[in-house]
Amino acid sequence: MIRPRVAGGLLLTAVAVAGCSSATQSPPAAPVSAPASVSAPVSASGHPAETLTPLLAQALPNIPGKTFTSSIVTFPPSASAAPHRHGDAFVYAYVLEGTIRSQLEGQPARTYHQGDNWTEQPGAHHVSTDNVSATEPAKLLVVFVATTGEQLKVDDPHG
Repeated sequence: MIRPRVAGGLLLTAVAVAGCSSATQSPPAAPVSAPASVSAPVSASGHPAETLTPLLAQALPNIPGKTFTSSIVTFPPSASAAPHRHGDAFVYAYVLEGTIRSQLEGQPARTYHQGDNWTEQPGAHHVSTDNVSATEPAKLLVVFVATTGEQLKVDDPHG
């Protein structure tokens, strides 16, 4: 029963983000074009890396300067994401398939299985994200609420 959980999670995210609209509503904002797919087949450590495929980017009409973006992040077997930040974005992640181990700075690593989800606060430092399987891919639905035009993922500098 993944579909109701995904729909429920997205609905709760949308409600939390959108909040209450005013009695006089402006016309819907035009969609913001989704960024091109980002692919990094091999990380600096030599491990396979994740691929991000944008689904939707939409300016939020009741929160000027903010955009709602959803993406599918695919982790091949044994893939790891480089340590990174998501700027001032609020992040919601839902495991569509597989198992992901994730750690934010200052927190213990957690393992998430298909159907699990989590949030990341603006400015969080994502120190590790790994597909724990050496044989099966893992996929996440990731939703960002970020400043329009801001990069959604910035890897830590190497060195």
